[in-house]
Amino acid sequence: MILRSAAELDQRFHELGTGDTFIGLLPARYLLAAPAADLVGRGVRCRPSVLCQLLARSKCAQAIVLRGWMAPHTRVIARRAELMEALRAFAEQGIAAVVTKQENMHCGHGIRRWDCAEALYNAVGLTEETYPFVLQPFLHGVADVRVIIAGDHSEAYRRENPFNFRANLAAGGSSRPVELDAVALHVCREVMARGRFPYAHIDLQLTPDGAWYLSEIALEGGITGARIGRDALIAIKKETLERLAT
Repeated sequence: MILRSAAELDQRFHELGTGDTFIGLLPARYLLAAPAADLVGRGVRCRPSVLCQLLARSKCAQAIVLRGWMAPHTRVIARRAELMEALRAFAEQGIAAVVTKQENMHCGHGIRRWDCAEALYNAVGLTEETYPFVLQPFLHGVADVRVIIAGDHSEAYRRENPFNFRANLAAGGSSRPVELDAVALHVCREVMARGRFPYAHIDLQLTPDGAWYLSEIALEGGITGARIGRDALIAIKKETLERLAT
């Protein structure tokens, strides 16, 4: 059985089993922990995969599963004691400025820079509402590159903003196309394979010494600086999912 709509999924949910397939993005209610685990446990195939849909919704999940491709010392802070431990570890490494990424915030609104980890602790140490969040060292002089990979189409553009370290275009940045080297493309392909992404919008950081790090990955995202149009990209994504379902 192949399902392609939320209505069909609601109607047939309890009938699904090994070999059945749902094509498309799962409604949020099915990406809660228990329903998502239930779908996987019953052998229901989802295209895109349940894993990549969960990763696309969570910065913290990405920082756990895909940490090997992110900036060194990236970690998820889920409680006050972990933040205190991070302060010690960062001080030992000589790391001063840090960046936090707040869960469930997009368009750069949840990204904050702190001149030192102690200032971060003073701001959030007294409340539990801020947790969990991603904590990373602030990387000086990095280039922000958005990569779009879908089917045989791939392209990249650099996002820049001289007045805001959040270089995303929604924060007033500008863009220009760039050619990715083999190392960057390899990073993208490895991340997609690990997270089981059939296509992706990937944000990379390029350091002054030439190292590529993953910032975030998503199934959907802005394409303001891209050559491809929205309708064409949607068509490629749809064709990719249908091909994976057969």
